[in-house]
Amino acid sequence: MSSSNGKIFFGFIFGAAVGVAAGLLFAPSSGDETRKKLKEKGKEYSDELAKQFSDKIDELKDYVSDKTEDAKARIKKAMPEEKMEA
Repeated sequence: MSSSNGKIFFGFIFGAAVGVAAGLLFAPSSGDETRKKLKEKGKEYSDELAKQFSDKIDELKDYVSDKTEDAKARIKKAMPEEKMEA
């Protein structure tokens, strides 16, 4: 993930969390209802963040695997072939 994408991603998550919290705090609900809503929304955002993190880890694993295979192929190509005399 590039630095710019990371900043946008975390900015979005932070903004969403602040927006939800502000909306719930100013909503005409009792304290118990508000806490319940905050807990539910927190769980939803936590689950979504965990999923996105897992997806990014999988992308990184694929990228590293591809680069490793590419490096192995380049090394193999650069190594001189040993000629066997029969």
